[in-house]
Amino acid sequence: MTVSEVGRGRLKVFLGAAPGVGKTYRMLDEGHRRAQRGTDVVAAFVECHRRPLTEERLKGLEVLPRATGTHRSGRHVDLDREAVLRRRPQVALIDELAHSNLPGGRHAKRWQDIEQLLASGIDVVTTVNIQHLESLSDVVERITGVPQRETVPDDVVRRADQIELVDIPAEALRRRMAHGNICEAEKIDAALANYFRPGNLTALRELALLWVAGRVDEALQKYRSEQGIDRVWETRERVVVALTGGAEGETLIRRAARIADRSAGGDLLAVHIVRSNGMSGGASSASLARQRALVESLGGSYHSVVGDDVATALSEFAQAENATQLVVGTSRRRRLERFLTGRGVGETIVELLQDIDVHMVTHERVGGGRLLPSRRRTLPTARLIAGPVSGLVLPVALTCLLAGSRGSLNLTSEALLFLVVVVGVACVGGVVSALVASVTASLLLNYWFIPPIGEFTIAEPNNILALVVFAIVAATVAAIVDRSLRLSRRAARATAEAETLSSLAGSIVRGDQTVPVLLERTRETFSMASVELLEQPVAEDDAINVPVGPDAHLVLRGRTLPASELRVLTAFTAHVAAALERARLVEAAAEVEPVRAADRMRTALLAAVSHDLRTPLAAGWAAISSLRSTEVDFSDEDRAELLMTAEESMARLNRLVDNLLDMSRLQAGALSLNLRATTLDEVLPAALDSLPCDPADVAVRIPNGVPPVVADPPLLERIIANVVGNAVRYTPPGRPVVITASTLADRVEFRIIDRGPGLPVTERDRAFVPFQRLGDTDNTTGVGLGLALARGLAEAMSGTLTPEDTPGGGLTMALSLPAAMQEFS
Repeated sequence: MTVSEVGRGRLKVFLGAAPGVGKTYRMLDEGHRRAQRGTDVVAAFVECHRRPLTEERLKGLEVLPRATGTHRSGRHVDLDREAVLRRRPQVALIDELAHSNLPGGRHAKRWQDIEQLLASGIDVVTTVNIQHLESLSDVVERITGVPQRETVPDDVVRRADQIELVDIPAEALRRRMAHGNICEAEKIDAALANYFRPGNLTALRELALLWVAGRVDEALQKYRSEQGIDRVWETRERVVVALTGGAEGETLIRRAARIADRSAGGDLLAVHIVRSNGMSGGASSASLARQRALVESLGGSYHSVVGDDVATALSEFAQAENATQLVVGTSRRRRLERFLTGRGVGETIVELLQDIDVHMVTHERVGGGRLLPSRRRTLPTARLIAGPVSGLVLPVALTCLLAGSRGSLNLTSEALLFLVVVVGVACVGGVVSALVASVTASLLLNYWFIPPIGEFTIAEPNNILALVVFAIVAATVAAIVDRSLRLSRRAARATAEAETLSSLAGSIVRGDQTVPVLLERTRETFSMASVELLEQPVAEDDAINVPVGPDAHLVLRGRTLPASELRVLTAFTAHVAAALERARLVEAAAEVEPVRAADRMRTALLAAVSHDLRTPLAAGWAAISSLRSTEVDFSDEDRAELLMTAEESMARLNRLVDNLLDMSRLQAGALSLNLRATTLDEVLPAALDSLPCDPADVAVRIPNGVPPVVADPPLLERIIANVVGNAVRYTPPGRPVVITASTLADRVEFRIIDRGPGLPVTERDRAFVPFQRLGDTDNTTGVGLGLALARGLAEAMSGTLTPEDTPGGGLTMALSLPAAMQEFS
């Protein structure tokens, strides 16, 4: 039987968020279930990692031999692809899909071997972690700090016939690690404090859940497409909110977010429709940017779609995203404008979308129109066209109507009806359209209703007067109507200008308008191509230069502004000048702040050392004075004790002075460094010997193979001494402080672990502030420089010092330093 007759094998992938979630165990479970159903199953390559439960689950399955080879002076085992092909089972269990093969083989990666087995008709069950997916490797590295060298293309996993997520909460996985079910005991502390931090595991778990959810959504969309299903399937709430860039956007976003939050796993999608002709439709770029940031802060996604018709583009987007609900704002057009121009986007969408609930949300901008109405365009294009046409058509239609009832009305009534038509045309199309209507109406009155009928002549002089009066009245009424419309638009513009200036003034008073935001708002308000703030005016034809201050000019490019808009621009310029002055004041205050901080530091230093420096001085002075006294005959033991007291006092005083000097050098940026490759054996004994504690209070558990670090040995010694001394002070008797180390990527992490009361998260930053003694009730424990100095010295050597919770209670200080490269060795 050939491969083509057998067909391609099926691939099932167990996907996990992190090592230890149980992927291999679930794969073995799958193998046992299939074997019990009579399927020929073999364990082609299963990596148990010395986990007893996994090794126990492997029993009862046929295990194929592995290939062996040498790599980097070590002997390794790998998947024997040829052995699987010779055995030709129905199902092969192969662990670690992203694993690299031994050099010299046919394929570089294990997933390539699996592809060959699938092509041969063998079903494969495999495992992979989310961090090994090619598209997520950089994201995982930023989260965990560990580069991913073993990766597999996403498409390989995406093409799998089945993807099953092996999920476990972060705390449960950490408990599994702490119980020794994942790695060796000596690696547990380092793993819990590094890769297996709660935040890391939670982020990886979210990545895995989202990736699998995306694949499920792809499969659903593919099925709906193949089956020709256009109706919305409400598998989960997907709420789309339409943004125009107007001020109502934030209201709509928050309403849509509340709707999405009513169901677990609801999605929020914001969409802005951009006209394909490049017209913004009044959208504010700054408002859209703020609204996009708000959407993303609420966990939603922002989309920009190009379309000629807003309602159609919006409905197509909602259907393509399988949206269940759509949120749009009610129209900002006034009632008369809605009556004249027809339905808006909201009403149109309601008819287009039959399976999606449409929420038309009211807001404070309803009927508000534009911020600054245009002065140049007096009427919309549709009305400019409809006016003259109606000026010709409506008088003709009225003539046809009156001709059928000739004799029932006198000439006065007929003229008044024509006058009503002229006024209506004036309201629609302005004075030009009204003049067209009045001329048309005059001719029709003369021809059809003034004797002699059917001729453009007038028999009676009174009728001549009536026709002239009609034409004058029609023209006058049209002019008055047009003037009233212009005055109304002018009043609306003046109101909008006042509101704009009032809003700007309030923003400046509140201090929430920066210079870039003001410049962008100026550009949008006056429809300019660009607005810049320059030191010198620009000599360009299309540039408008407005002085802002003695050394600043506002330069606008795009169009020529009329005098009325220049008046408003002057007010904008004043606001920009105020914002500039405020920025200067903020900068001046920032320059003063370091001086104030230094003054506070000096005050704290004087308050702290007033006692702490005098204490060892007083003790040493008293011991030496006693020794010099001739009135008391001290025994040898008493003399030795007094000498020890004096020595300890001087040593303590020396440590205090050294810490103060080092802290002052750090703050002044004058600390000199002598960086070189430094091993822990060089500095650890001296650091521990300098501490006034029992050797049994500190347990050193440094594994073999920890590389040297790039550090200044005396400064590293000071860091360890300060941190260990602080840990010993708070650790209860009989619970030694543990010092351990591990390698993480290109850094070495030293961990000083205590079993004391720990430190609340809210107090951890204060612990590294100079002259803070958290938890101390007196001034006998030092000036509070130990941790502050240790962190400062670590950062000076490109390192970090961070506090973490100790599993089981206590505090762990993690000191991370760069591992020594070849040039430092």
